[in-house]
Amino acid sequence: MATKKQGEHALANYDAGNLERVAGERWVTMSNALTRAGHGLTLAEKRIIGAAVSMLNSRMPLGPGEVPRTRITATEYADTFDVDTDTAYNQLKAATKTLYSRSITFYEPAHKRRGKPIEPTVVQMRWIGSVRYQKGEGWVELAWWPDLMKHLLGLKAQFTSYQLKQASALRSAYSWKLLELLQRFDSTGWAEYTIEDFCTSMDATEKQKANFNNIKRRIIEPAVKELVEKDGWLIQWTPIKAGRKVVRLRFEFKKNPQPDLFPAP
Repeated sequence: MATKKQGEHALANYDAGNLERVAGERWVTMSNALTRAGHGLTLAEKRIIGAAVSMLNSRMPLGPGEVPRTRITATEYADTFDVDTDTAYNQLKAATKTLYSRSITFYEPAHKRRGKPIEPTVVQMRWIGSVRYQKGEGWVELAWWPDLMKHLLGLKAQFTSYQLKQASALRSAYSWKLLELLQRFDSTGWAEYTIEDFCTSMDATEKQKANFNNIKRRIIEPAVKELVEKDGWLIQWTPIKAGRKVVRLRFEFKKNPQPDLFPAP
């Protein structure tokens, strides 16, 4: 049974999230480790997770045994992502059938063995422990996975933060994930990732990883194009090679100080 202190703590967490929503300043904040991880989400699922994360107070840690629940309505979803209410309702309903099975893939550096480096440790965890959807009511409620909370709450350093509205117009999960990878280095204006780390973060398929041209054409170029056109970025990216093989990717970026006032429809 939750104590009075735990209840007050949870209420404070909820109220802080609501204050951000009222002010229209909804921020998605997560640890850098979670930013880099493979999220394994479709666009609709990423929208739901992004909206749910933006309702949490990332600075406030949970009390012992607390597991937060976050509810999203079809109306909120429709308003945030500029879709009609029926589409929002259907996407929320469909997500309940898949979101519970989605997992996050972390690659943690491993210690050397006998003086030689060994492969990173693979860690997988769920996004949510349970999901509730009431037919005909138009809402979905997520109960977060307990081990994930250290990546979303009580964050004081080593985290990535961006406004939900930056991603709300995006129509590709790749574009959204690239936004997160760049936003992690917002203070420097450049980011560099090994090709392995980039592919992990992007949930690239084995076929895509087998040929860099597939990564370029299917992931990087469309994602860069959408961020430039829909979120006002200026992005230059460069593949860094060792011999003939691409081993790293470097991105130089900033927000366009003079965005197109009349963008193409």
